[in-house]
Amino acid sequence: MLSLISTLGGLLISGLPKLLDFFQAKADQKHEQELAKLANQRDIEMAKEGFLAQQKIEEFRTEQVAMQTQAQMAQADAEMTKGAQDHDKEVLKHSSKWVANYIGTVRPTVTYLFIFELIGINIWIAAYGWSHPELMSTMDDFIKFTDTVFTTDEMSMLGGIIGFWFGSRNWQKK
Repeated sequence: MLSLISTLGGLLISGLPKLLDFFQAKADQKHEQELAKLANQRDIEMAKEGFLAQQKIEEFRTEQVAMQTQAQMAQADAEMTKGAQDHDKEVLKHSSKWVANYIGTVRPTVTYLFIFELIGINIWIAAYGWSHPELMSTMDDFIKFTDTVFTTDEMSMLGGIIGFWFGSRNWQKK
């Protein structure tokens, strides 16, 4: 049960940025709806007073400000990403080639070690069971033996790792 929860947790954590983006978009949409209501009220008031040409100018200005704001936000995001990449490049210039290569595998290394551990344990279980057939005469004995080796904590760590690495692929835009 714990392994299922941790797998689900890995999936949810990998999708957390997209979830936060969703709530930000909802807040932006609410703000845009309020602006649209105000614009409609202004349009009605201007139409009552006969300022139709002024209304068109105001609409144009509002759209122009919205486009400038979106462009500035996109530029700020691009600059932030470029700044982070430039920082990484600067740090990597002064490090050895081995460190520069290893930086790309820091997070996967934990996964590699854990998977190699599980493969080693599987090989050990098979060899031990083969060399001591009196210990595991039934399938129930084998299941008890593997439950001792593969604890729920270990399976939940594996589920979290797999959920994070492979679950995050569905959240990314294509």
